[in-house]
Amino acid sequence: MNKDIVNLSIVVYIFSTLWISIYGYHSLILSILYLSGQKKKKSRLALPALSEDSLPHVTIQLPIFNEKYVVRRLLKAVTEMDYPGKLLQIQVLDDSTDDTARLVEELVHIYQTKGFDMVYIHRQDRSGFKAGAMQNALKSATGDFVAIFDADFIPPKDWLRNMLPHFAEKQIGCVQSRWGHLNISQSGFTKAVALALDGHFQVEQPARSDNSLIMGFNGSGGMWRKACIDDAGGWQADTLTEDLDLSYRAQMRGWQVKFIGDLVVPAELPDEMAAFKQQQYRWAKGGIQTARKILPNLLASDLPLSARLMGTLHLTAYVGQLLMILILLSFLPVGLYAPQVFKIFPLTILASFGPVFLYAIAKSESCHGWLERSIVILRVLLIGFGMSLNTSVAILDALSTKNAGTFVRTPKINTMGYANKNIDRNYQVKISPMVLGEILLALFAFYTIYRLLPKLGFFGVAWLFLYAAGYLYVSGLNLVQEWQVSRQINMEKKNLRSNG
Repeated sequence: MNKDIVNLSIVVYIFSTLWISIYGYHSLILSILYLSGQKKKKSRLALPALSEDSLPHVTIQLPIFNEKYVVRRLLKAVTEMDYPGKLLQIQVLDDSTDDTARLVEELVHIYQTKGFDMVYIHRQDRSGFKAGAMQNALKSATGDFVAIFDADFIPPKDWLRNMLPHFAEKQIGCVQSRWGHLNISQSGFTKAVALALDGHFQVEQPARSDNSLIMGFNGSGGMWRKACIDDAGGWQADTLTEDLDLSYRAQMRGWQVKFIGDLVVPAELPDEMAAFKQQQYRWAKGGIQTARKILPNLLASDLPLSARLMGTLHLTAYVGQLLMILILLSFLPVGLYAPQVFKIFPLTILASFGPVFLYAIAKSESCHGWLERSIVILRVLLIGFGMSLNTSVAILDALSTKNAGTFVRTPKINTMGYANKNIDRNYQVKISPMVLGEILLALFAFYTIYRLLPKLGFFGVAWLFLYAAGYLYVSGLNLVQEWQVSRQINMEKKNLRSNG
């Protein structure tokens, strides 16, 4: 092999291994902060409820785009919330381009006749996407506080009354509640996705919130002080993660973002791999766009050094997946021509226990007992390895383009209320050509094991096997689900011909 390629592989391997280890230790630090915070939590006093005459005016914003399967459920839940009608404005922000628009307009009219202060705002151009819709509606929002729910969320009746006391301190600009999961038991895949989210909501968010570290609003299931949104510059559409962007801008302006783990809003998990990939692509691309936009100001800010460092790791967390690809690609040439470099490999192994430990301590309804938790954690790790190509392409996309790009929403089909045969096929995400790349990477990982087996220890083989198994799990599930959908469509067409 060319000497220059070998030298480059050595540099890439060492650089990537050391950098990715930092993210592993970052997860470990957050886990330790979370556990220490749990001891203090037991001594905290519950916040007193607000009296009826001190309740503020609240606006609820419901951003919707082609969500005909879940919007009826959403409006029902919001209108059943326990809050005085004279103090509640509901803005339905509908950018739909399908028959959702007609359905939503009819539902809004029905609720208006029942006396609800519900406003229907329909845009034709989708400029700014979700951020544009919320910023546009903010001009006519009458509430001092703005709550936001995506279409697949079902806020509990007491959510507003339990949320508002946390704004007692004037510097609190945003409060985020925890996401629950409506379809957690649908499959092994949804259990794994649920645990991955629980690691974030049960461990990472409390750790950041309780230790004065910068935390992000998650885009739904939270509430903002309207004055905070305005002071921070409003919703901006130059990234695909407007929630993360505004969170950082607000906290750099001196506002605080708070997390409430005891207040849960259930939502629907993506149940198909193609939809999950699409969601993760948007989150990764938007996260890197936000990092590119925010990092210079964050590092130059007056925030404590710990907040700036942890914020930097938070904003760039998806880079870890790109580093995983680089480690895999450089593994073979390093192993063949410079195996002594593998002496730093234990750094990666030790750091990898950070995410595992985080998922192990996260309270989750997806796991009952340590055996099941171990199985679900393994599945989470396989998804993490297998998604690295999808995420890496998203990162490169973010770094190579200046514009934000198109906000592609994750379709939600109310899996609890509709049979698969009743779903509009336009709501199902088409399989990505990236599946081929994932299969090729799996084969490359197996080939690397074959070539380096005499030089690899147990951990080296296990690490490479996780790559191969992860890519095969993600691509295989994607292919199987695509086949199931195609089979269902063919059966429907056959039935139509038979009935016709």
